[in-house]
Amino acid sequence: MAPSSIHENNSDHIGVSLESISDAVDQVNVLKARAAAKKARPDGQASFDSESHFDSAKDKASFRQYDSACDRVKNFYAEQHAKQTVAYNLTARQHFHSRSRVRPEMTVWEAMEKLNTLIDDSDPDTELSQIQHLLQSAEAIRRDGKPRWMQLVGLIHDLGKLMLFFDGAQGQWDVVGDTFPVGCRFDERCVYPETFAANPDSRHAVYRTPQGIYEKGCGVENLIMSWGHDEYLYLVLRDQSTLPREGLAMIRYHSFYPWHNEGAYREFMAEGDEVLLSAVKAFNPYDLYSKSDDVPSVERLRPYYLGLIDEFFPQSKIKW
Repeated sequence: MAPSSIHENNSDHIGVSLESISDAVDQVNVLKARAAAKKARPDGQASFDSESHFDSAKDKASFRQYDSACDRVKNFYAEQHAKQTVAYNLTARQHFHSRSRVRPEMTVWEAMEKLNTLIDDSDPDTELSQIQHLLQSAEAIRRDGKPRWMQLVGLIHDLGKLMLFFDGAQGQWDVVGDTFPVGCRFDERCVYPETFAANPDSRHAVYRTPQGIYEKGCGVENLIMSWGHDEYLYLVLRDQSTLPREGLAMIRYHSFYPWHNEGAYREFMAEGDEVLLSAVKAFNPYDLYSKSDDVPSVERLRPYYLGLIDEFFPQSKIKW
């Protein structure tokens, strides 16, 4: 699949570029308002899909809309939409599962520290390191009384960006950005849908049809999602953690905005997928709106989250 491995001496430049794109994409993702009743479990802990409260005073309207996004975002999506083909996605997965692929072994915390090297302190968009951003997401979930497994999801949800350090990632376009299924018609509710015209699958006899290679009601878990850090991390964790199905869905679909935010691709949902949709929608505010001026203390919080990691990862070392 892919080009040669990303060497360490080039990772700083790639990381700065990635974070610049990733931050810009995050800025233009705005959640639509949704009504949700407050739910609570008998033990007093909020259920995973209860309404978020940490963001009640945040000005969500300040996040930019796509029609006013910077050229960097528009150019990013033009490249992503042109290159995310069925052929590329099959090759990416074949490479991931290949027995010849070297899979570095690191603990979750070591992975967080590794990802931390992708931050440029001079970036004007954020002064937070990756660890601080992950801790902010996790702490917001914790303050709202959500389950411990969901706190862990907040802590690790972006660790798929580690694929930049390993062979396979070709650039920003197959790491970050909104995700969508390949193998069926690209939905008009995807961002910048007109840019899919450059994708050869949009002219394929089967892939360009509404259902494509799928059947109605086949289940969202059976869709081939565009390759990126969401799908990569899901594949890494599904057999190496004890996270519930809802937690894995939060990781796998948190960038699937056409589905959880715009209502696209719902015809492929099967029985039980409503729970997954509810989980992703419940997680999304903590990913988008957890950044604030309050910088979490890594050293103070580390003992708590190391214990949380041990609770859901039976093996200390994860094969990435």
